[in-house]
Amino acid sequence: MSLSPAFLDELRMRTTLSSVIGKHTKLQKAGREWKACCPFHKEKTPSFTVNDEKGFYHCFGCGAHGDAIRFLTETRGLPFIDAVKELADGAGMQVPAPDPRMRERQEKSASLRDVMEAAANWYVEQLNGPAGAETRAYLERRGITAETRRAFGLGFAPDARGKLEEALGEFPRDMLIEAGLIAVPDDRGRSPYDRFRSRLMFPIRDPRGRVIAFSGRIIGDGKPKYLNSPDTPLFDKGRTIYNFDRASPAARDTRRIIVVEGQMDVIALDQAGFGEAVAPLGTALTEHQLAMLWRIDEAPILCFDGDAAGQKAAARAIDRALPAIQPERTLAFVQLPPGQDPDDIIRSGGTDALRAQFEKPLSLDAFLWRHEAAKIDPTSPTARAKLKRRLNELAGAIGDPAMREEFGRDFRERFWDAFGWKKKEVDFVRNALAATSGRNRLQGLDLYIRAILLGLSRYPGVIQSRADQIQSLHIGEGLLARWRDLLVAAAFERPDLDEDMIETILASAELESAEKRHFWRDLGFSFFYPKTDPEIAVRDLEAAIDTIARSQELDENLADVRANLERASESEDFEGVWNRESERRKRLMEEKQRLHDELETLGEAAA
Repeated sequence: MSLSPAFLDELRMRTTLSSVIGKHTKLQKAGREWKACCPFHKEKTPSFTVNDEKGFYHCFGCGAHGDAIRFLTETRGLPFIDAVKELADGAGMQVPAPDPRMRERQEKSASLRDVMEAAANWYVEQLNGPAGAETRAYLERRGITAETRRAFGLGFAPDARGKLEEALGEFPRDMLIEAGLIAVPDDRGRSPYDRFRSRLMFPIRDPRGRVIAFSGRIIGDGKPKYLNSPDTPLFDKGRTIYNFDRASPAARDTRRIIVVEGQMDVIALDQAGFGEAVAPLGTALTEHQLAMLWRIDEAPILCFDGDAAGQKAAARAIDRALPAIQPERTLAFVQLPPGQDPDDIIRSGGTDALRAQFEKPLSLDAFLWRHEAAKIDPTSPTARAKLKRRLNELAGAIGDPAMREEFGRDFRERFWDAFGWKKKEVDFVRNALAATSGRNRLQGLDLYIRAILLGLSRYPGVIQSRADQIQSLHIGEGLLARWRDLLVAAAFERPDLDEDMIETILASAELESAEKRHFWRDLGFSFFYPKTDPEIAVRDLEAAIDTIARSQELDENLADVRANLERASESEDFEGVWNRESERRKRLMEEKQRLHDELETLGEAAA
């Protein structure tokens, strides 16, 4: 059975070699490779290496060398076709059925490559000739040197309908059409015409460096600005990355690969010393393109333009990537100023700044937080709720369970840092709750103050409107006083604070369920329970604060009465002073009892 080289190349590309060998041999990570004791000969010191990027294994002891297919045929004695079928099943590919026309198609593919190579050479000739003068001037204005033009094989398609077909007369018209070089009009009465006209031509190569398609940029007026070859037997836009053949060796040296939006960005970066730059072909990164990038780098750097379109491109790439994210497969980002692309920055002398960003790119979690948080009005509770929901959706889209959990944790911490309680604040309140739980531990109004502090932890918006009143409360228990000071400081430091600390504490896996039940039983104020109407809860919380503040004021007045009664014997009007102060004490005590009754009404379980 004959299988096409294209199919086998695709199979090798989709197969992670270490996962195949790891089923038979225990592998250990060693930098960008894996090491093991060789399965082909006995040894005590590992000399067997597996390189996923290059797709081969090698033993420095016995010389064993090969790819995934060779490994299965050598270790398990599988026939070639059976090894291919097993790998294809794992890669989700269908092994082509025997086809007597296979050889004919292979020969046709070889012929199409000849066509594409001939076209690429002709476009180069046109760029270097009189017809390419305007395009050469354009490249000079963009700072592209003659050496760079040659390295990338840049060419020019003249503004003529049939010159390419005339120049490639050795190849039949049907072959030129199949290669995507000439187009057939919808009106069958008209002759086919050159697909690319008046365009700067960028040859697109496969990973082995063979020309398989073209992308053309219009010179002068006209649309579209960029035009790519259609899909052909050689070219699948969603499975091809511009400059991948040249960037892969450079990326192995720099240990990174940089993804930009367009061909000119790739060329500008390459000329500035960043040879590891690649670009998709006018579309968002596909799953297959991501898999190609991950074979080179665990965290490819996406450096898209700093405009709305660039941010959308990054967002689409993330949506495609999240289901496949793993500890060894993620993304990194470099954000450019609005309205600028890498070429703009390099031409304005910003190469060093760009290099610094490439050396320390944003992680995927940091980029997602920054991108999503920038979309909302941070003062709007509704907008903050939408942000929280969106972050949960993003974390939930990650396929790997461990990564999904860690991203969710990171997003929650970032949200709390921006809008909610700091971890140290939550930890302090958790400890204060435990230390002050139980009625016998608190005296007098401190029992009610504890309940108020719990309410303020749920509705911190009340703190700013009642800050002076809250600060003036006399608190006998030191932990409660520090809790009060923490709440006031946090509310003024972060005015948009609305994260419910108490729910965070009660939901904590570190808190024993029995302790949670004790908190619920110990408190009865409406502003503690999450299902209470917020308007009612805030009203009751403010009433409780007013009541306790007034009760403490009455305590001060009663202390004044006691002092006056003690001095009454020194007064000439002893009886009058005694009667007046006694009456005053009676009124104060009656009011204090009334306030106590109000507190009991507000929070019966806390009374």
